[in-house]
Amino acid sequence: MTAKEVTRVVHVRHRYAFALLGTVQTTLIFTLAAIAVPLPLIGREFDLRRTDLILLSSSYGLTFAGFLLFGGRLADRYGGRRTLAVGLLLFAAASGAAPFAPGMGALLAARLVQGAGAAVIAPAAMAVLRVVHPSPTAYARAMATWGGLSVLGATAGNLLSGVIVSLLSWRWTFVVPLVVAVAALALSSRSLPLTAPRRGRALDLPGALLATAGITLASYGLVVTDVRPWSSAGVLVPVLGGAGLLIAFLYAERRARDPLLPLRFLLDQRRALALTAIALSACGTAMTSVVLSLHLQQTRGWSPLQTSAAFVPFALALLASGRAAGPLVSRYGAGAVTTTGLGTGAAGLVLLASTGLHAHTPYAYGLLPGLVLLAAGTAAAFGGAAVLTTEGVPARQTGLAGGVLNSAMELGPTVLFALLLTLGSDALSLAATGTALAATALLNHRAN
Repeated sequence: MTAKEVTRVVHVRHRYAFALLGTVQTTLIFTLAAIAVPLPLIGREFDLRRTDLILLSSSYGLTFAGFLLFGGRLADRYGGRRTLAVGLLLFAAASGAAPFAPGMGALLAARLVQGAGAAVIAPAAMAVLRVVHPSPTAYARAMATWGGLSVLGATAGNLLSGVIVSLLSWRWTFVVPLVVAVAALALSSRSLPLTAPRRGRALDLPGALLATAGITLASYGLVVTDVRPWSSAGVLVPVLGGAGLLIAFLYAERRARDPLLPLRFLLDQRRALALTAIALSACGTAMTSVVLSLHLQQTRGWSPLQTSAAFVPFALALLASGRAAGPLVSRYGAGAVTTTGLGTGAAGLVLLASTGLHAHTPYAYGLLPGLVLLAAGTAAAFGGAAVLTTEGVPARQTGLAGGVLNSAMELGPTVLFALLLTLGSDALSLAATGTALAATALLNHRAN
């Protein structure tokens, strides 16, 4: 083979590996979002109370967010592909059990295990991606596209779950993650590079236990603010208990020889701003998805299938902006793309909020422009922020970077949802204001 042919083959292999890893990452967020549309049907079938529905809806996200830092350490310690295989096995087993759940308990257990598997998969996939693209320039370009995959997965969850529920049953929504996990397991050994484990790294089990318990407990307390007042024991105990565990975690990390999360990793100003941008962008899209889905079905009487169709332009705008993010980052820089994306997304949120979401608001020229702007801005912001988060991170900490990035993506909506629900109405306007403030912060940082 000539040098040109070898280069072409390597390029094709890299694209194939990215497609496989990207599909897995998209599926993780698809699985998180896909339960939202069929949740009322599940509640009626199992005769669940509102608190049960909230717990079932948030269970995947609780373990996903709680185990991410430990999942990142596993990837850095044992190698990306090995850790990815373990996570996929766990994820596939839970996805295969969920459709046969006879009641709330079994389905809740399956969702919790799914989330734990996802927490192992997400940072491992980023660790493998780093090996596929060892060049900093190539890795940054890949991360610019990678950043938009999560919001695409959330949108796909809303779209496909409505179709599946309308044509089949809510139980079939779990078949999608099962098929993807099984296919990824079968293909990974042939398509993804194997990395040697780093024998010198400790697992920091005390730190892992404190972080996992603290994040999970505090997140649960924030989630139940939807049905319980902040002053109730059901909220204060888990929130304060989780906060106490996280304080203990930070203290333990300062004394650990090989900490799970080196505090200096978060002290980089550009990385801190990028993680803030990711959290706010995730909150903006999650809030819009929930509020608009409820509005279309409860206020306008749209069916799940019609509601899913309303998000098709949103998904198309995400795809287009996500594909453009890589070239834009290469040309203008990650900071500029993140700032512009945040500003565009904020404009979309303000436009949606200004419509008031009334029953008579036209979809085509009332809701659609804001949706398209939000999608285009969010994909760009995610892409640029993902590059900023991983910029300058050594290969031995790629799993850590993946865990932190995904934690911001998961915890951002949880915290801000609780605050916005507490503050009451105009949730979209508040989310838009927060996103605009993040854009201003990034813009000022670049100017300085």
